[in-house]
Amino acid sequence: MKPKLIDLLVDPEDLQSALSYQTGANSLQGKQHTYTIEAGVPMLLVSRAKAMTENSSHHEAAQTDFAYVEHYIKDGELFDYFEPYTDGATLHEQRRLHEAILAELPDTTSAKILDVGCGSAWVAQHFAPSQTTVVSFDISDKNTKKALSLYPGERHFAVTGDVYRLPFRENSFDAIISAEVIEHVPNIQAYLNNLIRVLKPGGRMVLSTPYNEKIIYSLCIHCNRPTPQHAHLHVFTEVSMGKILEQQTGINYRMQAFSNKALLKLQTHVLLKYLPFSLWRGMDKLANRLIRKPSRLIVVIEKEKA
Repeated sequence: MKPKLIDLLVDPEDLQSALSYQTGANSLQGKQHTYTIEAGVPMLLVSRAKAMTENSSHHEAAQTDFAYVEHYIKDGELFDYFEPYTDGATLHEQRRLHEAILAELPDTTSAKILDVGCGSAWVAQHFAPSQTTVVSFDISDKNTKKALSLYPGERHFAVTGDVYRLPFRENSFDAIISAEVIEHVPNIQAYLNNLIRVLKPGGRMVLSTPYNEKIIYSLCIHCNRPTPQHAHLHVFTEVSMGKILEQQTGINYRMQAFSNKALLKLQTHVLLKYLPFSLWRGMDKLANRLIRKPSRLIVVIEKEKA
């Protein structure tokens, strides 16, 4: 049976009310607001002012003056996340990161997967030939529209919205992927609360982030404030991530640091790119035992069954 996106969606204003499709207007009607559909993508992004005043534990926004909505909309306009990497080492690192994430997923046959911060839509690309349903979700409508355009299919959907007001019903997804996103979000707990809310009991979520990154700051010429490079706001290790996850209830989690920096700097990708993932992973683990320099941290979170 062909899945229907409307069955998964809720009004981002309250995260409870259903949305109805307005055929003539090509829009979705919420409790108080009408949301447009552009190039097949529902535009479910509420105003930042509204998001910033929300107090609910499920979708509280960050108490910060960082205009994250405006920033990442502009970011999506200026940078092409679909442009392929030309550097061999970076291309190899991204390939292994994606393989490591996919290896942590449960059985995806006929599953529903939410890709939060979809960027280049590599998740949709990977599952395009299968019976897996993928929802590419991003705050940038440029990314979601291009994702749907490049990887069309009856089981691929795209939605533009804010992770603090994740417009999906509770317990909707069998799996969630959110790669290289958590280091960008102002409020980590609110981000996690929303992801866990829409994950099915027994479902699995896979996050990835740079490991123990040294964030470089520059002085912004506009606001005269220190500005982190790449808009990375947080640094994570197993210890710091563990302290964050210990505050969450109803979940089990595990972590794995990988992708050895020494192997990357030595340009070993010239040879290692020919290895299957299992063999590469073994060599990477050995390298990290000899020289503890991982560049990535993967976090696997399972939502406990009721």
